[in-house]
Amino acid sequence: QVHLVESGGDSVQAGGSLRLSCAASGYTDSTNCMAWFRQAPGKKREGVALIDRDGSASYADSVKGRFTISKDNAKNTLYLQMNSLTPEDTAMYYCASDRWCYSDWGTTPGRFGYWGQGTQVTVSS
Repeated sequence: QVHLVESGGDSVQAGGSLRLSCAASGYTDSTNCMAWFRQAPGKKREGVALIDRDGSASYADSVKGRFTISKDNAKNTLYLQMNSLTPEDTAMYYCASDRWCYSDWGTTPGRFGYWGQGTQVTVSS
């Protein structure tokens, strides 16, 4: 079992920055692959960024160059640094984890077995 708790969501102006955190506890093999997803009202949940056990990161095209995913293994905490935020980034952001990473991770949230409760990010223009 893995327990994921996100924090750091807030309301910001366009152009601003936020850092999301996801504290993980439990069976560490199930946090080999960790990712951030987001879901806006009326839209599908989409992958934002992923980091594998070796520290390699992947990003959705919409956030490349603006968002950075990282993980502190000592603290078992996942981060998402979000810069140059736009209103289109407004969504509930979720942390997810599983033992394995898959190449189609961004469009297959069902592959992740563990999820946090989400943290809301609202960006106003």
